[in-house]
Amino acid sequence: MVSLLVLAGSSIAAAPGTVTQLAGTLSVRKPDGSIRILSSKSEVQSGDTLNTQRDSYAQIRFADGAQVTLKPNTSVTIEKFNFTEAEPQNDNFLFSLLKGGLRAVTGLVGKRGDPEAYQLGTATATIGIRGTTYGADDCTGASAGTGQCANLESAVYVSVSDGEIVVSNNTGSVSFLAGQFGLIDSRDRRPRFLAADPGLQFTPPASFIQSILGGTAVNAGKSLECVVRR
Repeated sequence: MVSLLVLAGSSIAAAPGTVTQLAGTLSVRKPDGSIRILSSKSEVQSGDTLNTQRDSYAQIRFADGAQVTLKPNTSVTIEKFNFTEAEPQNDNFLFSLLKGGLRAVTGLVGKRGDPEAYQLGTATATIGIRGTTYGADDCTGASAGTGQCANLESAVYVSVSDGEIVVSNNTGSVSFLAGQFGLIDSRDRRPRFLAADPGLQFTPPASFIQSILGGTAVNAGKSLECVVRR
């Protein structure tokens, strides 16, 4: 009986991602349409659409070591995540920025095998990586002319803190290196370099920063995830 239990336990796969830091409200829309409010230690699965509310920040850590930090009023869909330590040929991390902004630190997916295995889709381009820390902000659609996008051209904005990203759309691909900023205003126009930081600030509350630096978690303890009923 003991050996059967051990075998069954070993077949359970770890969740692709986990909420490691949270300040404010983070919800998830599951593929079946159900909505849940997440907490620190909640699991994130392929097919989930994550949504932060006003003044809310959330950090998700994935099984390959990647981290994605969501800014307020942000929606991101985890299209597909696959990581098995012994099978780099099957790596996959595809996700989409629907609105808002994020900051990402890439993990092993895209570094140890096919670099095309890691892709972030946006309204105007697809972002690939070569091992990097980068940011992406959507100032198109309903976000254009509002909030931090108020004085900016309608476009998706990118920034690179470390490494390199490759931004691709219908016109081809452009590489951005550490310290560079760019925008992509259309899938049919080439990505452009910016001479300076466009001013899309990333300013989470002090408690969020301290929890990351100190290794502690806001809402520490067991997951307090709950289902939203209509």
